[in-house]
Amino acid sequence: MARILIVSHYARSLLNFRGELIKSMVGLGHEVFAAAPEEGFEEKLETLGASYLRYPLRRTGLNPLQDLGSLLALLRMMRKIKPDVVLSYAIKPVIYGSLAARLTGVKRVFSMITGLGFVFVNGGAKQKVLRRVVGLMYRAAFKGNRAVFFQNPDDEQLIKEMGIIGGSTKTVLINGSGVDVERYYYVPARKEPLSFLLIARLIWDKGIREYAEAARMLKDRYPEVTFSLLGPYDSNPAAIKPEDVESWVEEGIVEYLGETEDVRPYIADAGVYVLPSYREGTPRSVLEAMSMGRPVITTDAPGCRETVEDGVSGFLVPVRDAEALAGAMEKFIQNPELIGQMGAQSRKIAEDKYDVHKVNKVILSAMGL
Repeated sequence: MARILIVSHYARSLLNFRGELIKSMVGLGHEVFAAAPEEGFEEKLETLGASYLRYPLRRTGLNPLQDLGSLLALLRMMRKIKPDVVLSYAIKPVIYGSLAARLTGVKRVFSMITGLGFVFVNGGAKQKVLRRVVGLMYRAAFKGNRAVFFQNPDDEQLIKEMGIIGGSTKTVLINGSGVDVERYYYVPARKEPLSFLLIARLIWDKGIREYAEAARMLKDRYPEVTFSLLGPYDSNPAAIKPEDVESWVEEGIVEYLGETEDVRPYIADAGVYVLPSYREGTPRSVLEAMSMGRPVITTDAPGCRETVEDGVSGFLVPVRDAEALAGAMEKFIQNPELIGQMGAQSRKIAEDKYDVHKVNKVILSAMGL
C-alpha cells in the first residue's frame, strides 16, 4: 500500500473538505500524512487515521524569502517521510508541494485546483502581472504531475488556454469537494419569517457587497425578512473591513452571525441560501445548503453555475448585479411555495451529483489508489 502526503494551506480544510477522502485512503490500507501550517490539529487528524505535520506558510502575499522557506520545509518533510504519492491543493501548496515532490523524486504527484482565487478574479494591472507570475509557477509545478483535478470546466479550460498544462499531464474534472449527504441531512425549510443566508469568508469577491445592496433594496418593503451573513474575517487582499459589516448591521439591513465550526444549525434556520460570488472552484457552502434542502441563488459564474439548475433548484443571476439579485430573492418572498419545491430539487442534485463518496471514488481511481 502507498504512503500518501496531502499538502494543504489550512488545517481546518483537511478536516472539513478532505476528511472523507482521508478516511477512504486509510480504509483502503494506505498510510496518510496531512500537512498544513497551523498548530493543534494532531489529535483531530489522528481520529481520521492520519498523521499531522506542520510546515510554515503564509496563505496570502508573494514574499520570495517566505515562500522559499515553505518550499525548503516541504523538501525536508518529503525527504524524511519518503511519500509514494503527493496530493496538494490551493495555490501555494500546489506550487511548492509539487516542486518539492519533483525535487525529491516522488513519481506519483497530483494537484487539485479548488479555485483560481484573487489573482484570476480581478482584472487590474497588478493582478495581470501576478496572474502571469502565478501561471509560470503553475507551469513549473505541473510538469511533474501525473494529473491535475479541476472542480469546474471553466478553470480547466482557462488553464489549458494559457498553456500552463503540458500534454503529458492529464486533467480530471470532479464535482467539487463533494458533500456528506448524511451529515448535511435534509431539514424542511422555515418559510415564515423568511431568512436569507450567505456563508463565506468576508471578502468582496464573494459578492457580499451585492448581497448587502440587495438587502437594502428589499428591507423597506419586507421588514420581516432577514438577511444573515456568516463567516470569518480574512487576510485576503480583497478582505472586507469590520467597519463595513458594522455599518450594515447598524443600518438594519444585514444580521452578522460571526463565525462557526458547524454551519448546519444556521442552514437549518434559513429559508434560502445565497452566494453571489464572482468565481469559485465549486463552493462547498452551496453544496451543504443543497444537501440540507435549501434552494440556492448564485451567480452565472465559473464554479457557481454548475451547482444550480436555473428555475428548478434556484436561480442564477449575473455577477456584480445587486438589482438582479434582489429580484431573485423577491421571487421567494412573493412565492414562498418555491422554497420547498426548489429545496427538494437541491437535495436530489446533492445526492445524485455531489455525494462526497461518489466524488472521492473518481479521485481515488484517477490516483490509482
